[in-house]
Amino acid sequence: MSDEEPARHHNGRIHQDSGSASAALPSGIPRPWWIYQGTGRPLHDVSLEEILPPPPPWRAFGGVSACPVEGNGGSGALSDADDAPTEPPAPPEDELDTARRLGATPLGVRSDPEEADLVNAALILRRPLLVTGRPGTGKSTLAYRISRELGLGRVLRWPITTRSTLRSGLYGYDAVGRVHAAAAGQASEGDSREPGPEDIGDFLQLGPLGTAMLPHRLPRVLLIDEFDKSDIDLPNDLLDIFEAGEYSIPELVRIRRRRPAVSVLTDDPERGTVIASGRVRCRAFPVVVITSNGEREFPPAFLRRCLQLRLPDPGADRLAAIVAAHLGRADDPRARELIQMFVERSEREGGLAADQLLNAVYLVTSQSHVPGPEWEELLRAVWHRLDSAAGST
Repeated sequence: MSDEEPARHHNGRIHQDSGSASAALPSGIPRPWWIYQGTGRPLHDVSLEEILPPPPPWRAFGGVSACPVEGNGGSGALSDADDAPTEPPAPPEDELDTARRLGATPLGVRSDPEEADLVNAALILRRPLLVTGRPGTGKSTLAYRISRELGLGRVLRWPITTRSTLRSGLYGYDAVGRVHAAAAGQASEGDSREPGPEDIGDFLQLGPLGTAMLPHRLPRVLLIDEFDKSDIDLPNDLLDIFEAGEYSIPELVRIRRRRPAVSVLTDDPERGTVIASGRVRCRAFPVVVITSNGEREFPPAFLRRCLQLRLPDPGADRLAAIVAAHLGRADDPRARELIQMFVERSEREGGLAADQLLNAVYLVTSQSHVPGPEWEELLRAVWHRLDSAAGST
């Protein structure tokens, strides 16, 4: 069977263009119920809409868009109300951003079965996936692999800091800018009226979380990155949104009688939507990937509603595939030697990040270097420890 021929079926449908190479994938045979295969190869001759089963009754939200897209009905398995108005399809993936994170080509190795099991369970159950592991083990890139393989378009990324709040993820409202704009208009027109509801949408933009929760026909991929940096209250605040599948925007709820529908910007570049009555309810619950370095514990109620996946340190085969995907140089003898050295050093140092290996391979294979004390010193600097003990070694 050639790489162009479909190799797998799911519920009687051709599932993925994995070709003969899939027979050699080292992580074993995929399970029959898997939708996400963990190969990094996009679905072939089939769409996610055709093979994704309906949500459990307790995870069906039934949101309807206020700005319908014509012709978005279909014959897929997602919903009985296939002609319900939904948001436009997701924008295509950001090719440069995705290439930086995944490399120019698929890894060529299948994900561990545990990873694929939990990703598929999260897809089918419409539950967030909490991904933990050492820095550099590929937690954030998992969201991009899921999106590429399932054809879900641009990843919505919410980077978490100590100042992140639920509102900042849902939307931002520039009240000061609106007042200033109104004042400028009054000065030019000699009008002393207060800002009306007509212009409020120009100063309100949905965040990554708010955009992901719009009533899309197919789920958006939402990456909530480095969640352990969050304020202590954010996990419980976020839990309420994920359980309800909806949120409101108070600034729009207050004016809903005068302005029942408001056009606002979304987190997608050059994209907008219409919010009716100040409320948003999702239709397809997003694929939520929450990453954590394990630096703090989360409330039991939050953990109970997430599926938890811990990514192990990548082995030599996966590291070689990462090098090949990003640099195409895994067969270079110098690269193979570095990979083995990296694995041994990572075990001694308590874990190193894959991008540290990429830095070293790029230095070695793109420049003419001569092994010696200077190179050893440089390698030691590139492969520095990632924990607080690094400064004491």
